Amino acid sequence: MLLAWKIKALVAAVVAPLAISAFAPIGDPWPTTSHVPIPDLVDLRPGAFRYRASGDFTREGNPAPAPIATVAIKRTLAVMRHQVTAADYSRCVVAGACPTVDNEAAASDRPAVNVSWRDAHAYASWLSRATGIRFRLPTDEEWVFAAASRFKDDVLPDAAYDRDPGLRVLAIYDVEAGRRARGIDGKPQPIGSFGANENGLLDVAGNVWEWTDTCFVRGVLDTRGETAATTVNCGIRVVEGRHRAYVPDFVRDARTGGCSVGVPPSNLGFRLVHEDDAWSKLYLLLGLAQRR
Repeated sequence: MLLAWKIKALVAAVVAPLAISAFAPIGDPWPTTSHVPIPDLVDLRPGAFRYRASGDFTREGNPAPAPIATVAIKRTLAVMRHQVTAADYSRCVVAGACPTVDNEAAASDRPAVNVSWRDAHAYASWLSRATGIRFRLPTDEEWVFAAASRFKDDVLPDAAYDRDPGLRVLAIYDVEAGRRARGIDGKPQPIGSFGANENGLLDVAGNVWEWTDTCFVRGVLDTRGETAATTVNCGIRVVEGRHRAYVPDFVRDARTGGCSVGVPPSNLGFRLVHEDDAWSKLYLLLGLAQRR
């Protein structure tokens, strides 16, 4: 046991200087451990933030705003600087690990779109095997944390939760009309077209919505506003962009149907996260040494 502890301590001493400052982008893309390049990542240090739960909620049988809670991200989170590109995804297709999707061209400067949650999950599994580093889709909480000010809390106005259903219909109409007016349609644009947020992530809340790993939830709130019961449907996942949406996991283009409510996402794409830890960085160092 003492020897094992000493080995871990030695590894930590070697790897610790590699740590990146909080919310600072990594200067260059991570190196390659195989023929598949490791994505360009941004490190986000642990932190806490206010988060409005995703899903639909009721109280005493009436629609209610989703509860807000303080959520803590407890480990360093490494997030892809930009969405997975069409060229990135095409490598997985060529490897026989991902289904073909309807991208206009396997371009390196355009995000992969027309991908379902199942397609994105297949890509994450393949990339993890190809690089030896575990990648996955973010949870909705992680996406909101990384998006920072680009996340918009689209909670309906108070009138929407009045017992008068007519007021709720009008409130929903006003919100949806505002979304349409912001011009969210269009083909996916080149990487960087929508700029970087304060965390250095590109194109957050542009015209490509991103799959998360979070399942759709219907919740019941008690009289104190706390969640008393939930029903979880993992056949529908949360997608995030200029607004939050809920889409069945097999849908590749929400504009053709499948979005449960509201203005559908213009394009469905994704970016992955990697839970940063000393052991994976050691793996990278050993991989580089072997390549030399």
